Amino acid sequence: MNSKERLALAHWVATEANKNGADEAAVNLSNSRDVSVQFRDRTLEELNESVQNSLSLSIYANHRYSAHTTNDLRKESLERFISEAVAMTKYLSEDEFRTLPDPKHYTGREDIDLQVYDEAYESVTSDERIRIATAIEDAALGHSDRLISCTTGFNDSLYESVKVHSNGFEGVRRGTSFSAGAEATVKGDGDNRPEDWDWRTVRFLKDMPAPEQLGINAVNRALGKLGQKKIESGTYDMIIENRTAGRFIYPLYGPMQASSLQQKNSWLDGKQGERIASDKLTMIDDPFIKSGLGSRLFDGDGIATKQRTIVDKGILKSYYIDWYYGRKMGLEPTVGSSTNLTFGLGNRSLDEMVKGLERGILVTGFIGGNSNSLTGDFSYGIMGKLIENGQVVHPVNEMNISGILVDIWNQLEEMGNDEWVYSSWRRPSMYFKDVQFSGI
Repeated sequence: MNSKERLALAHWVATEANKNGADEAAVNLSNSRDVSVQFRDRTLEELNESVQNSLSLSIYANHRYSAHTTNDLRKESLERFISEAVAMTKYLSEDEFRTLPDPKHYTGREDIDLQVYDEAYESVTSDERIRIATAIEDAALGHSDRLISCTTGFNDSLYESVKVHSNGFEGVRRGTSFSAGAEATVKGDGDNRPEDWDWRTVRFLKDMPAPEQLGINAVNRALGKLGQKKIESGTYDMIIENRTAGRFIYPLYGPMQASSLQQKNSWLDGKQGERIASDKLTMIDDPFIKSGLGSRLFDGDGIATKQRTIVDKGILKSYYIDWYYGRKMGLEPTVGSSTNLTFGLGNRSLDEMVKGLERGILVTGFIGGNSNSLTGDFSYGIMGKLIENGQVVHPVNEMNISGILVDIWNQLEEMGNDEWVYSSWRRPSMYFKDVQFSGI
């Protein structure tokens, strides 16, 4: 079934839902293909392929709402599926805020090629997938005698979907992604078995780093943990490596979402227009980055996406407001979730920031922990490296940082220039001053 046929079927489903008594209906029809291979210690452990066709139907009837999904796309089956969906919806409680978006929010959609589909996808064979995973493993196994276990893999995905609303929305998406990498475990002193990984995700296969680089990086990162130890508690400057920083950003992002705000579970409630971080923090939601992993022309509500500044030099400018919660709060929708989240960049690389660090800790990973979305209190375990006079002294682990998010984000001293492009959150490394660490 091609996109034209999917659109025709989606419109037919929406029309049938209306005939059966729905006031409004939203239909998503999707096809996806996912293939993955995984090697572990020279053995092909997994080779999986999943192909799915699915249809999801949202019913709005007499101020009641329900959602339904099926994989049976035959019209004779869908007729019963639709009639039962509408009939069941009538048993639900009324919710006056459940409607399709006002069609005015569908307008203004950009007509640009986001370049999220790789024409080379169709030519990727199983032999090529195995060759890449094997090359990663060969590089890892040949890099250190301390390596005791290595898992490598390669995954690729293709998705095609159409979205139709009975009040006039119609949209099509098609994209690809490729992931590859390794996890390595090395022998340390005694029972110590440090492990680490290097995985990357890209839209175009040509943008994937060389397999050998991924294997060697994973081993080097694990070797870099040999001799880990806890150090004395104290105040240290802290640099968070770019690939790790996403974990630290989420407690800032989650409370920006409408569901948290409406449910009074956000430390950012009522803070729009106020300072929530140092002037080094600028966050922009940009749905139009070419080949971006979060690029899209419309959101899950069908609302046309736009580039928006979320935080400007530390000042909170905007929230993530979807249609439903926007109606509950009396606010205009923006977008329900992040697209590509970009950050204002600094002038120095991670290496340059480390070399300029007199005494501090480079955080390369978080271990557990949590944050309170209402109060902003947080506590995370960390692993990383003690830095003195710009040099690595030794790796550290089992340390802990805790505090209040608004305080530590105001301690942000510098953003790196090393944007992590292997995620829709394209964060750089971040330098914080005077962070309290708990250790010995």
